[in-house]
Amino acid sequence: MGFSRLLLLFSLSVTPLLAQVPAEGPTSEKAQKSYKEALEEVHKRRTDIALDGFKKADKQDEGRCIACQRKMIEYGLQLQEWKTAQIAAEEMVAEAQSDKNIALAHFELGFVFLEEGLDKHKDELFTRAHEEFTKALAAAPNFPDAVFSDGKALAHLKQDDAAKAQFEKYVKMRPDGDPQRQRVLRYISEPGLARARMAPAFAVNTLDGQHISLDDLTGKVVLIDFWATWCGPCREALPHMQQIAKKFQGQPLVVLSVSLDSDEQKWKDFITKNGMTWVQYRDGGFTGPVANLFGVKAIPQTFTIDADGVLQDQHIGDASIEGKLKKLVARAQELQAPQKALQ
Repeated sequence: MGFSRLLLLFSLSVTPLLAQVPAEGPTSEKAQKSYKEALEEVHKRRTDIALDGFKKADKQDEGRCIACQRKMIEYGLQLQEWKTAQIAAEEMVAEAQSDKNIALAHFELGFVFLEEGLDKHKDELFTRAHEEFTKALAAAPNFPDAVFSDGKALAHLKQDDAAKAQFEKYVKMRPDGDPQRQRVLRYISEPGLARARMAPAFAVNTLDGQHISLDDLTGKVVLIDFWATWCGPCREALPHMQQIAKKFQGQPLVVLSVSLDSDEQKWKDFITKNGMTWVQYRDGGFTGPVANLFGVKAIPQTFTIDADGVLQDQHIGDASIEGKLKKLVARAQELQAPQKALQ
């Protein structure tokens, strides 16, 4: 998966809420068969073929298959098939009846426009996203994801005061420990960050008992390393990661290794045996919460995040990243210097 595609996946850590609501499957026999075949293609990770199958099933069901439309949006966004995702969301809007479903449908359509806007950098798409989020909130005023996403759309339209107002509403809707709430507090104080390509907000409990969120690490460079004990190339890359952890020790850099191991004891034994003294967290697999946020499909894979939390780089395999890290760490040290002078 290319870096530009990853940036699209990272643009929001909000997941469309339609996934949480039971979907109506296709009613006609032909559509049911096509839908089942499309799901099989998903399991084979042939998402382009699966997307065509969901489109076919929806057409055979005369545009009334909610489950098909959700899949068209999901994989349309992944594959940047914007028109497909838009058509599916518009069908949902046309079919929605209750206030809840109307709000969800307009949110989905707004989400599609927002994602496309982030990819194409077109104000007209952010404007259309804002219009749809406004309609969603008219039907369901207490809809946190719509409030947050509207703030993002307004920020990209350079309407910082309006964006700040939405972000302040969102903060009041979320609990104190919510990583996304913590991120939005930064958007309120620094509106420009809402337009940056921020790494997704997350929080983890590490092997040594620390509770760490990405936004707790503001001011430091963060290198996230996805790996597993069963991964041969990961084991080959380990000396390089050990070298980085040692070389930058005492500097504003945090190395966070995220294991996809399912066997906790095997993971712990491997860490002890190999002297992996930097920050360790076990995510449990490719479907783990952090791996899912970062769209990880292959390992070893690393992500470099600067002192502001902005995603800077992504590598699959044991690529040399020390040069980039040196520059980012130097900038982090420059940012820290005025703060130390005031202490």
